[in-house]
Amino acid sequence: MTESGAFLIIAPMKKSTKSKPNTAFKEKQHVVYPLQGVGEIISIEEREFQDEQLLYYVIYLDVSDMTVMVPVHKAEELGIRPIVPKKEAERALKLISEDYEPVPADWKMRYQMNLDLLKQGSVIDIATVVRTLYHRSKIKELPILERKLFDNALRLLVDEMSFSFKMQKSNVESMIFERLETEAARRAAAEKEEESKLKGAEQDEDLMDEFDE
Repeated sequence: MTESGAFLIIAPMKKSTKSKPNTAFKEKQHVVYPLQGVGEIISIEEREFQDEQLLYYVIYLDVSDMTVMVPVHKAEELGIRPIVPKKEAERALKLISEDYEPVPADWKMRYQMNLDLLKQGSVIDIATVVRTLYHRSKIKELPILERKLFDNALRLLVDEMSFSFKMQKSNVESMIFERLETEAARRAAAEKEEESKLKGAEQDEDLMDEFDE
């Protein structure tokens, strides 16, 4: 049990017969739990916490095979939200293919920045982390912590998009990497063209110097 009154349950639970209709989410609904992934609300139950009866969402997280209990009144504060509609998932997928501002070279600063985005938990934030760390890995191998952060962000993105698009996770992952690789190839070609222009300019300057002499 945590200070917020949330429980973490590893073993399967017997489903409660107590279900309250006046909640933001309903039983059998899939929701996103920031940093954890997509879960299914298997029941809504009352439990005692510090001599008070509280209403909890009992959420099963398939990706980690865990069941968690989240106080209904804390759900919004904890970032629990519905699966995004297909249109929003398409916007996140499009973002992966777009250009972006350079990220800090200091990996610790970059790590904290991306971790904060994951904690915010929107599908756009998650896609931003995937894009940033993927392209950074093409410049230099990621430190272990950043590699784990990338793997987690990718898992979260694939998990949610598979529900939004109603597709197999393997197909969603392939679609994401196709976008990432296309953008990586575009950036590499642009950098090569820029290098070629700089080299050409340097050669022109050398010729001008020789002519002046």
